[in-house]
Amino acid sequence: MIDMHKAFTIFVAWSCLASQMNGQAPPQTVERPRGPLFIRSYERTTIPPVELKNSDRLHELIRAGKLYLTLQDAIAVAIENNLDLEVNRYGPLVADWNLERLNAGGPLRGVTAGNSLVNQATGGQGVAGSQLTAGVSSGGGGGGGGGTNATVSQIGPITPNLDAVLQNTTLFSHTTTPQQNTTQSQTAALVDTTHRFNTFVQQGLLSGGIVQISANESYLKENAPTNILNPSVAPVVQVFIRHNFLQGFGIGVNSRDIRVAGNNIGAARQTFRSQLLNLVANVVNLYWDLVTANEDLKVRQRALDAAQKTVDDTKHQIEIGVVAKVEAYRAEAGLSSRRQELAISNASIRQQENLLKNTLSRNGLEDPLIDAAEVVPLDRIQVPDTDDLPPLRDLLARALAHRPDVALSKIANENQDISAVGTASGILPILQGIASTTNVGLAGVPGHGIQPDAYYVGGLGTALGQVFRRNYPTERGAVQFQASLGNRIAQGDYGVDRLQLRQGDLTERRNRNQLVVDISNQMVALRQARIRYSTARDGRALQQELLVKSQQMFSYGAATIRDVVAAQSSLLAAESLEIGAQSAYSHARTSLDQVLGETLETHHVSVDDALTGRSVR
Repeated sequence: MIDMHKAFTIFVAWSCLASQMNGQAPPQTVERPRGPLFIRSYERTTIPPVELKNSDRLHELIRAGKLYLTLQDAIAVAIENNLDLEVNRYGPLVADWNLERLNAGGPLRGVTAGNSLVNQATGGQGVAGSQLTAGVSSGGGGGGGGGTNATVSQIGPITPNLDAVLQNTTLFSHTTTPQQNTTQSQTAALVDTTHRFNTFVQQGLLSGGIVQISANESYLKENAPTNILNPSVAPVVQVFIRHNFLQGFGIGVNSRDIRVAGNNIGAARQTFRSQLLNLVANVVNLYWDLVTANEDLKVRQRALDAAQKTVDDTKHQIEIGVVAKVEAYRAEAGLSSRRQELAISNASIRQQENLLKNTLSRNGLEDPLIDAAEVVPLDRIQVPDTDDLPPLRDLLARALAHRPDVALSKIANENQDISAVGTASGILPILQGIASTTNVGLAGVPGHGIQPDAYYVGGLGTALGQVFRRNYPTERGAVQFQASLGNRIAQGDYGVDRLQLRQGDLTERRNRNQLVVDISNQMVALRQARIRYSTARDGRALQQELLVKSQQMFSYGAATIRDVVAAQSSLLAAESLEIGAQSAYSHARTSLDQVLGETLETHHVSVDDALTGRSVR
């Protein structure tokens, strides 16, 4: 019979291994667009819908209405199907995409406030351009500055947008403007046909500035007979640079959010590892609780069988006149108590099964096949002869190396140090340097008035030649300084940041002290659990021998039925105590692994496999 049980166990194990490849839950993935290069950045990513079905492995472990589980099977199925863990699988993905977002810099999408060359009138071109050049018009000209972003407030300098931006504005217009003074236009209604192409490329610098290259081409045809060139074209090309030199200067300041986001990927992984560790510890405890309940059921069944035998022996003793008839009632009362205890033990098993199955399933007990399945644990609690615990100092070092909360605390402190670079830079005043170089050109067809200089006669090619030869360059440079008198906001931000850093240092020290206490307590608990188990095991063996002696004495008439019943009750209590001690030891061992952060290593669980929804055994 034992050989058949072993053979069946091996068969189940090999069946599980064979089904491993098709029994995995689909991993969470984000599929990037695969279109042509120029439109790929504007296509949406593909994220698969959530999977609410259980993995195939769970159903393949069911044989003839029974769910056969080793401890490793239970852990593997829980990793594939547990919804709490499924939720946490999205954490590293979100952190990855947040890093991608912050690699682009900037607080918002768009262009960091820079320069604009979108003109209303171009100097020297047409009537309006001539008036602009003469200083008698306030029409917009090339080189006017303008912001393109809303004001965004945050603690510390704002990182420029690091994604290059290409922007084009194309304008076609046909306008008629009444002229109250016809001295220049020589017409009562000025009719303009224009088109303008304004294009610029802007690139933010991680050192704390922007570079913008702009190109503006303006075409104008008017009905004014006084225009020397009509129609005419006026291209403008400008290189504009703005850079910070105090507040917001340096790669360290402007890359702080990027570095924090990079650290947060590790933090998301540690958060997932923490959830995985807790899940595995919970499954281990639930599994051993079910094993304990099954062992308790066996004890109760043996107690019931022994009580039934006592009833039968008592009836036989009554028939032959050895004992009084009243002893039969005592024996029947004992049998009734054993039946009640057996029923309670059966109910406890059902409860433990439901708890375990709910942890192993995505939809709880909604699946009728899983709901009806009886869980058969194939492993037994093994209490080793010795624990061989290393010194407390060594265990502390292992905990500091493996515990997710310790790693998360280190990442949080490092992120605070990185962010403090921004608040330190925010104390400084603003000092910006601005430089630009602009080159313009002008060409067109001679009008009906004065014959223009031949240098200006031509089309767009002539005007562009003037631009690239730098015939009409304009260079500008500016320094902008801004300081807050008192500077209390920046000083307050920096002070709060530094105080929080000091609080974090103290909190980390306090947590480490508490960790030493927790490890020490778990070591004591494990040693106590071992002592309790050893005592219970020896006590059970002694009570077993006493029961055998009592039964022998009863058969010889040297003991009463009360003695036998009392010995049976004592053995039942001793066996229950031993089973409880085994359970307490398994929980103590699991708790020690958990406080050391080594639960995953103990049960051979890979975080990488768990992140993909797989558990390779």
